[in-house]
Amino acid sequence: MIEAVLFDLDGVIINSFESWYQAFNAMLRRYGKEEISREEFRVKCWGPDLRHNLDAWNLDEEAGHYCIDKQLELVELIELFPDAKEVLSRIRHKYKVGLVTNTPKKNVARILEHFQLARHFDVVITGDDVHEGKPNAEMVIEACRRLKVKPENVILVGDTESDFQAGKSAGCTVIGIGTGTGAGMGAGVDAKSGANTDIEIDMHIEKLNELLSLASLALNR
Repeated sequence: MIEAVLFDLDGVIINSFESWYQAFNAMLRRYGKEEISREEFRVKCWGPDLRHNLDAWNLDEEAGHYCIDKQLELVELIELFPDAKEVLSRIRHKYKVGLVTNTPKKNVARILEHFQLARHFDVVITGDDVHEGKPNAEMVIEACRRLKVKPENVILVGDTESDFQAGKSAGCTVIGIGTGTGAGMGAGVDAKSGANTDIEIDMHIEKLNELLSLASLALNR
């Protein structure tokens, strides 16, 4: 019996890739590191939390704050996916709805304000609310705790291996989203990097609005 649906933010509800890519390269320049291509950023950085990426480049918390502030300046580059508001609104008529994202709290707040999305969520868990972000299951479990639901009665919608791992580790049903990933029952495909994963997801959709057509099936089985 499904009681709640949890959504990742980046790549599921919004496309913030360009804003984070430009912010990350601005940080690399500021701290004397070589810039990286969009493809390298997508493969190495897109999915894990900022702490993980800072460690990979041997950068400290100060550099992280610089990156976060730069991304806030680039909010106009972020795109809301079509039908996102409609999907969230319709899902929330029947289920509790949560947001679980590695994005820092103040960036999430700015994005939710910019797109007027806050009212669509019963709970919002960010990278600042937990000790470890996804792929650790902590924020998924915390969202379930605040929503007063058991993970086994929750669907998580995500697009990266980090999402898949966090959701499955917590005990949720996991729906992968991403155009052309080909993921389904069995091994998933990371929609951002295109890499095969060893994490079994329960279902795949290419676009967010396909979730509505699953309401009488996956959301109730």
